[in-house]
Amino acid sequence: MGAGMRAGLTFPCADATLVGTLDPAANRRGLLIVTGGRQTRVGPHRMMARLAAELSAEGYPVFRFDRRGVGDSSGTDPGFRNSSPDIAAAATAFRNACPHIGELWGLGLCDGASAAALHHAAAGLDGLILLNPWVVEAEAGWPPPAAIRAHYLERLTTLEGWRKILTKGFNIRKVINGISRISKKQDQVLGDMVMSSLALFSGPVRILLAKRDATAQAFLSIYRQPSAGRMTVEMIDSASHGFAGNADRAWLKAKILDALRGA
Repeated sequence: MGAGMRAGLTFPCADATLVGTLDPAANRRGLLIVTGGRQTRVGPHRMMARLAAELSAEGYPVFRFDRRGVGDSSGTDPGFRNSSPDIAAAATAFRNACPHIGELWGLGLCDGASAAALHHAAAGLDGLILLNPWVVEAEAGWPPPAAIRAHYLERLTTLEGWRKILTKGFNIRKVINGISRISKKQDQVLGDMVMSSLALFSGPVRILLAKRDATAQAFLSIYRQPSAGRMTVEMIDSASHGFAGNADRAWLKAKILDALRGA
């Protein structure tokens, strides 16, 4: 199967049938895309479909799939925390479709990144590329405390922040509510699970963050570098969770290719 010949595949997972899409290429290093939330394999704003085509054109085979109960796949959605069988089944289907693959990397956005981090062992992944990993359950209607803290820090320590205060004013009730939430203890159960799982991972990990995204800020608040130093964190000065916009997309593609090429 040559590069550019996108193909749809079905494969079993427990008592369900999953649907995936393969963008083939000749490189021995393949990329398995793990989507999060209720997002299908197309991704937000066709992000994952576009990335798959672009990376395949660069020589890397890419496989993305809908987990059980999401998109075109049958069954009941287990949620990203319990998606280990789905990711493992997709990895097997990918290897079967592209037997030349010698090394398999995983990529995910948000809780797709968290799922790849949590379940790398079941899928036999050799490397990870994590985009704005989801690590904390925020209070309904509010961003994580770390993101609120970063917001007020930016407001009070930059000229631009003071300009906004002086020209636009501020809502005192909103400020008081925000500050009260800064002092609340952040739920770090998921974050601890993700970091503990990554500490057991022997391969390289590239973490790509949008600096002003609330999810990325929450991740940075719990991030700890393992002693082996296998993780690399890189940031773009952006608030776009899905790396929308031409500059974000170009940066993201370049960083993913750097990771896959071992740069």
